[in-house]
Amino acid sequence: MIEHILPGLWRIEVQLPENPLQAVNSYLLKGDGRFLIIDTGMNMEVCAKALNAGLQQLNVDLKKTDFFVTHLHHDHMGLVSALATEGAKVYFNQPEIPIMRQFTSNTRWATLLNFNVANGFSEKELINSMPNLSYLYGTKQLPFIALHDGDGFEIGEYCFTCIETPGHSPGHICLYEKDKKLLVSGDHILFDITPNITWYPEMPNSLERYLHSLDKVYPLDVELVLPGHRKHQNNHRARIREIQEHHNIRLKETAAALESGEKTAYDVAANISWDITYTSWEDFPVTQKYFAVGETIAHLQYLADAKRIRKYAADGKTLYSLA
Repeated sequence: MIEHILPGLWRIEVQLPENPLQAVNSYLLKGDGRFLIIDTGMNMEVCAKALNAGLQQLNVDLKKTDFFVTHLHHDHMGLVSALATEGAKVYFNQPEIPIMRQFTSNTRWATLLNFNVANGFSEKELINSMPNLSYLYGTKQLPFIALHDGDGFEIGEYCFTCIETPGHSPGHICLYEKDKKLLVSGDHILFDITPNITWYPEMPNSLERYLHSLDKVYPLDVELVLPGHRKHQNNHRARIREIQEHHNIRLKETAAALESGEKTAYDVAANISWDITYTSWEDFPVTQKYFAVGETIAHLQYLADAKRIRKYAADGKTLYSLA
């Protein structure tokens, strides 16, 4: 589906097969002789067909196309490797460039495996379910142009300012167009669903960083928010307050799960009320358990840093208990 949003700006909805996110929003901007694609979809044939169909309908020449990627997740970054032609500029955030090198070479897998086993997963469960990371992104080394907080770039009549908003990922960047009161929010602010906040070795207390980043964009004068998933809306401040309240409730629920005794993050996650159709934790697909445990670890770490719970290691496991 293609939606014309503003002069020179379109949204291309790229379906994500068998994924609760349903689709990712890829945004196209037309400038003077150049195009810019913001986020792309997964490195999968079905995503490539959907995005390429939209680009063809809009008469986009990939040889004259640059890319901006809000963050490293494969539903946003995955197709850039296949789409970027020689000479294309790929704008990206500095903190996630070395992480992407690990993803495309598949060297990050051992770190993720060991960490999740320590937090309660069985090794067999993970090995049988996690895909090869290089498959998610392709193996081509991309010519990243690193952007930082406050950096600006222009495309057509749009003059964007980069706003670093770590939390959903270590280097997530939103784009703000002050004159048009436009915010391209990536996965920092979503309206129909709540952004997943998980653990990263580069960002142990990801929830604290995320809440700080919400405060950072709250004062902006915004009339239209273009998110990475689902529908765009305009009241970013009301949505920020809703997300903040969601995490306050989740923090209380996380602490309450420890009232019966010490637990791993995996065991705590089994006691959280997830907005998902499965009736029991045992029925969750492993990929959904993976996201749920990561979200739980983010909340546990926030509580541990606030001295509201204890975190310690025992017998190769990371355990949590009430302070």
